[in-house]
Amino acid sequence: MKDTSLNIIAISIFAITVSILLGPLFNIPEAVPAIATFCLLGLATLDNFQWQGQGGTILVDWLGGSSKQKRDRILHHEAGHFLVAHLLGIPVTSYALTALEAFKQGLRAQVGVRFEDQKLATQLQSGTLSAQLLDQYCTVWMAGIVAEKFVYGSAQGGAEDRTKISAILTQLRRPSSEIQLKQNWGSLQAKNLIETNKLAYESLVSAMAERATVDECCDIIQQNL
Repeated sequence: MKDTSLNIIAISIFAITVSILLGPLFNIPEAVPAIATFCLLGLATLDNFQWQGQGGTILVDWLGGSSKQKRDRILHHEAGHFLVAHLLGIPVTSYALTALEAFKQGLRAQVGVRFEDQKLATQLQSGTLSAQLLDQYCTVWMAGIVAEKFVYGSAQGGAEDRTKISAILTQLRRPSSEIQLKQNWGSLQAKNLIETNKLAYESLVSAMAERATVDECCDIIQQNL
């Protein structure tokens, strides 16, 4: 069972236990906590096996992203990925700023910018990833962290982005010492691209906040380079 579903179950059981203890004080019928427990466990199980935990992901994302500051950080983070990918010639296919948006797009319920990465997948399958393509993707993956630092001075997201670089290099059987080097190199390149194209980045942020289409976002970048 996925961690998200387990966490929801644990929180639900805790809340129901508290309601059982406090029930007599508020005249809550004894059957109510039992029914609630049954329903929540049933939903969590259904979510995990039928929807691969996406319902729980959407719920957690909604609860965790309810503050404006959190939403703004996600927006600026994803705009960094989008801008740098576009500048490096990696086509963006879609983006989602909430798990629910991704789910509505028919994708895995996860925030992010998605790319046309068939070339990357093909080279990885052959076991020979070109240095140029590796450098491009390392730059794109680190761009979210860089964008957050550019705006806020620090980054709260990006753990998954770092993991992607680690996974790729591990798959290619590169030495572990190269992982940090590639992350640092990608960060430096992304920082240069975002700072050089600050107007395009800020315009893209505004467009994505209004949920402009991918084509509209690309046009806005080109107009503000």
